[in-house]
Amino acid sequence: MKKFRKYVASILALMMVIGLFPSLNKAHAEDILNINGDAAILVEAETGKVLYSKNADQVLGIASMTKMMTEYLLLEAIEEGKVKWDQEYSVSEYVWKISHDTNLSNVPLRRDGKYNIRELYQAMTIYSANAATIAIAETIAGSEKNFVKMMNEKAEELGLEDYKFVNSTGLNNKDLKGNFHTGTEEEENVMSARATAKLASALINRFPEVLETTSIPKMTFREGTEDAINMENWNWMLPGLVYGFEGVDGLKTGTTDFAGYCFTGTAERNGTRYITVVMNAKDDSGKGSYKSRFDETKKMLNYAFSNFSKEEIVPANYEVKGKKTLPVTKGKEDKVKIHTKDPITMVLKSGEKENYKPKLVLDKKKLNEKGELTAPIKKGEKVGTLTIESPNDKDLEFLSEDGKSNITVDVVAADDVEKANWFVLMMRGIGSFFGNVWGGISSTVQGWFS
Repeated sequence: MKKFRKYVASILALMMVIGLFPSLNKAHAEDILNINGDAAILVEAETGKVLYSKNADQVLGIASMTKMMTEYLLLEAIEEGKVKWDQEYSVSEYVWKISHDTNLSNVPLRRDGKYNIRELYQAMTIYSANAATIAIAETIAGSEKNFVKMMNEKAEELGLEDYKFVNSTGLNNKDLKGNFHTGTEEEENVMSARATAKLASALINRFPEVLETTSIPKMTFREGTEDAINMENWNWMLPGLVYGFEGVDGLKTGTTDFAGYCFTGTAERNGTRYITVVMNAKDDSGKGSYKSRFDETKKMLNYAFSNFSKEEIVPANYEVKGKKTLPVTKGKEDKVKIHTKDPITMVLKSGEKENYKPKLVLDKKKLNEKGELTAPIKKGEKVGTLTIESPNDKDLEFLSEDGKSNITVDVVAADDVEKANWFVLMMRGIGSFFGNVWGGISSTVQGWFS
């Protein structure tokens, strides 16, 4: 009996520990991939559905992953006609000094040289060239200081949380030759893994052409001139490079002492694209390296491509059980069929389709107090929405509320219902009146004999 009491006491103690430290249980549950890094996240690119996360909201250094924001702002300026690809840039003293620092990733620029925006963009995107990045910032905003302000404003506009930009490159401020403009000398840019993935998603969804450049494994800067320099993409997961992985075509690496080895990756197979972020990646011994960030990314991409696929949860013209019609007042018909306008398709883990159930939400503004629609009703007229629910909230986690809109579709009237003419409405009214009178008489008579 004493042994049994000790056993029960041990179980209760263990339950108390788990209750006191729920984060321990949560961390164990969520880190199913055992990612070696301070933070990581895996999302489906089109909707931003989160498939895996580890410390996704912890604010950490991002190093040159910063350049995704610089790419976004440049491509936006190009789209708006504020900057042109063939526009020439004259090298500033600041950019010239940075470009000749051999401790940094760079393509050397001549003090009296002129470079077009396209070649600077290629150097930034493929080779993570820092001086070329600052040159782009100066072109867009007049100065890097002004550009940093634009970066933070754009981050807010994109709905990012947990971020701070102090320069355009991701370098530590102390590497900027005394030219840092925001923060202290020791600072560099920081974001959470979730915010980084959200930025990557915004970049490739609005400007998919960025992948045409991020997927270039090798290129020669200023080819055919005495300034030619070979640029090998720092993303060694591109097919043909040392850690090549099928489908990888982006996106951005980052490395500093502060941030460690970071990588935002993306890959597409059979029409499905995933985005990964790993921050301060390490190997099994706890040491950071170039290889470690690609190894940890490979874990996430293998998990995604092996276990998830796009499936149709709800087809178009789907009718909700028990709600296939709505009552109609003042119409030639007294009810109308309703169904979904479009299908709902979502990336699902194999064998988990049954976990998701449809939920109908009718538009109360369309209904009277009796829950009836009022004629006339047009075929295709929206009467509500249908969305998907799951008993596990994690199954429906997205980078943003906008992502949830992808699992919500309109519910519409399947047919026209014309308004009945005045004579029909009058006769219905008379019939209803006498029906109510007769009903009252019947109830009275029944009461006499009950």
